[in-house]
Amino acid sequence: MRAVVPASQETGQGASSIHEVLERVCRVMHIAEGFLPPAHAIAWGVASAPFVVHGVRSLTREVREHPESTLLLGAAGAFTFVLSALKLPSVTGSCSHPTGTGLGAVLFRPPVMAVLGTITLLFQALLLAHGGLTTLGANVFSMAIAGPWAGYGVYRLLRRLDVPLMVTVFCGAFVADLATYCVTSVQLALAFPDPGSGFWGALGKFGSIFAVTQVPLAVSEGLLTVLVMRLLVRSSEGELTRLGVLVARTGERAAVAR
Repeated sequence: MRAVVPASQETGQGASSIHEVLERVCRVMHIAEGFLPPAHAIAWGVASAPFVVHGVRSLTREVREHPESTLLLGAAGAFTFVLSALKLPSVTGSCSHPTGTGLGAVLFRPPVMAVLGTITLLFQALLLAHGGLTTLGANVFSMAIAGPWAGYGVYRLLRRLDVPLMVTVFCGAFVADLATYCVTSVQLALAFPDPGSGFWGALGKFGSIFAVTQVPLAVSEGLLTVLVMRLLVRSSEGELTRLGVLVARTGERAAVAR
């Protein structure tokens, strides 16, 4: 698979690279195999590694201490896999997809979601040709690290303000989705700066084009995450209470921040 050559600030070559990047991203989703310059691919891999290692420890501890959480972990991972495998075209000619990471971040916190997201991205790269192995670090950082942490941060902040649980779940999923594409836009702008306006010009173009599809998509993902959380409240109240998402208060369900 041929990699796109970044635009050169000195020669002005690659003026159409942003449009080519968008076309390639649309076809293969995530950031494609061989798409980033080697230095960028390595840098994002190095940046992601500590989060994934920390997540493995957190996930191992969770499973060892609470083996009953395995099914809920599997559900959170499956939710992420299915949603992030969807491909929705945009009127701009690019396309976007949900991430599904907000649910897992709320249930098990972002470190665990870093592992589930990495596994999801690895399987999609190997089995579905979505993303790639050389760009795995960049995709992990945007979808499995930045998104979950941003969404979880909003979720916790709103819970401290006593906002109802389902509103916080919606906002967390919404922000996790948008944060992923904000970081992806930064990654692409760093790798493929605009020949005339450089990084900031490319960031504006990537961000504005993705936003056309991603904003309504983030709203849809937030609503779907709320629906799933409502089902979990009914079917797994005890487990959600143990995880700190729900707590019994004077005989009724109430949400608390962890």
